[in-house]
Amino acid sequence: MKSKKLITALILTGIFNININAQTSLPKVLTDEPTDLIGQVLEIEAAKANKSLQIPENKEEWLTFRSELKSLLLEKTGADRFPGLPLDYRETKEHKLPGLTVKNIYFQSRPGVYATANLYIPDGAGPFPGVVTMMGHSSNGRMYDVYQAIGHSLALNGYVSLHIDPWGAGERTTVHGKFEYHGANLGASLLNIGESLMGMQITDNIRAVDFLCSLPYVDSNRIGATGASGGGNQTMWLAAMDERVKAAVPVVSVGTFQSYVMNSNCICETLPDGLTFTEEAAVLGLVAPRALKICNGMKDSNRAFSPSEMLRSYDNARPVFKFYDADEKLSYQIFNTTHGYWPEIREAMLGWFDLHLKGTGTGAPKKEKPITLLSEEELMTFTIGNRSPDVKTTAEFCNAQGLLLSKTMMENKTINPAKKVEELKSLLNLSKNPSIGKCSELPIIDGWQRYLIESGNGWLIPVIIKTADTKSSEFIILFNPAGKNNIDDELLKKYSNKNICVVDLWGTGEVSSSQANRISGALPGFHTLGRSAIWLGYRIQGIWAEQINITAEWLKKTKNADKIIVETLKDGTPAALFAAVTGKNINSLILHNAPVSYIFDDPSTINYFSMGIHIPGILKWGDISLAAALSGAEINFINP
Repeated sequence: MKSKKLITALILTGIFNININAQTSLPKVLTDEPTDLIGQVLEIEAAKANKSLQIPENKEEWLTFRSELKSLLLEKTGADRFPGLPLDYRETKEHKLPGLTVKNIYFQSRPGVYATANLYIPDGAGPFPGVVTMMGHSSNGRMYDVYQAIGHSLALNGYVSLHIDPWGAGERTTVHGKFEYHGANLGASLLNIGESLMGMQITDNIRAVDFLCSLPYVDSNRIGATGASGGGNQTMWLAAMDERVKAAVPVVSVGTFQSYVMNSNCICETLPDGLTFTEEAAVLGLVAPRALKICNGMKDSNRAFSPSEMLRSYDNARPVFKFYDADEKLSYQIFNTTHGYWPEIREAMLGWFDLHLKGTGTGAPKKEKPITLLSEEELMTFTIGNRSPDVKTTAEFCNAQGLLLSKTMMENKTINPAKKVEELKSLLNLSKNPSIGKCSELPIIDGWQRYLIESGNGWLIPVIIKTADTKSSEFIILFNPAGKNNIDDELLKKYSNKNICVVDLWGTGEVSSSQANRISGALPGFHTLGRSAIWLGYRIQGIWAEQINITAEWLKKTKNADKIIVETLKDGTPAALFAAVTGKNINSLILHNAPVSYIFDDPSTINYFSMGIHIPGILKWGDISLAAALSGAEINFINP
């Protein structure tokens, strides 16, 4: 570690300002060919993973693989079980309807955290089979008419159905009664504390099974699970991870993990590093020998849930069911419908559950009975604005856990710097030996020297350089996450007598992904690339840090640079810090609009940074302050 360090916070507007709205005209390095290099590479990597991640060929090997896979899934998602934790079940309202009762409830899903839900109970004494019904991405969570209809239909056919609001949705939003999308930056913030939105939902749903099994009128040996879209995804994960689920019906949600890459799915459907160790077929295989019926829509617009993708996973999972002589327990049906849990699919679900949870019928669809829906207000556990503080939001949970992790870190009186650096490298998934593959020099344009650096792992780094007339060996690397053409002209003028090196790092500027930008639409920046990268084991902050270090090394070797300054803003600032920590060539950092901490702060500014900023487990390692201390660089924080 370098011995000299100076950290200066300049909280002055305008100093070294990089205006992301400026339109600087800088020469391009790449041609205007509309080839999406990043998107194509990620899709190829996903395809390679799909081909190579195969299921064992016999039952003995499968049983070993199965145990290892379940352990790895718990580790990667952060999902947990709390079997001894009191449920502390509370009711706030009850609705008596013909043939059933609907209760508005909440219960403890993890220590000090409560989940809002509805309980649909058939008339009669029971014990009845119980079903966990999981919600997709409706704006109002479990109150959505289609999800409510599932509960009514199940109860009218003799099932207790528990409908729990997904983490961060329904009545679990930042402001009670103001419905919001639980994914994007909000859901991704869980990664920073070592959790994941997928894992939070798995934990909630395992607790939902605990809750159903605790009810005297539910037969704990006859538990089912179902849901559509994001709820179907949860259904698969719950059935895979909790063997108390005897029958499952995931709807419009099964495809391949490969198809999630470069596609617009939620962070709740993102398994960190997933495609480095498993494909969806293996997760479906974890359900064997229990009953699994997959329902997909022929007209589904999401290619990740297309019947063709589903059939790939179905075909690859089927041998696992055969290991157990349970081929008849795996089924699929394709409906002539769009994305949704439509009446004909509900009827198919009823027939499947009757066969496998009641032992009646043949599994054929069962005609639905007339349904009387309740209003949104009637279904809410709390009147708007009067939610119990026990129902924690994503913001509250992330903040509390972040502060707890910070407190634990501060109480640690001794830190081994070398060990922390190695831990950071692992956290960022850096290459063990980052290197320059090759470098192409291109003709000079308007005084700018142009180079195309190819890293050892094949990523391209477009670089332009303008050297001063002086013999100075100091170089300033400029990086704007919005692309080099958004660097303010005033900044370039300020450095007109300096040696400057302007780069577009992975996913930005000339090497941005037009496909990812189109798919993400109005969602936060790097929504598509960020999730795709995480699936494949990458961290955007890690890629950027590595490419900054490669650029610095190249400047040392080819331009005889003896002092290197990195100037960047917003999402680029942690990467620059991490580059200084993990590399050896950066002397100084100028960081504009940098986060001062990864601890969740103000939910109203959740989208100030893009989804490229999140790092799974960063707060378990340390924080921005630790990175600054380990960097040994002179650091100017401007408008942090």
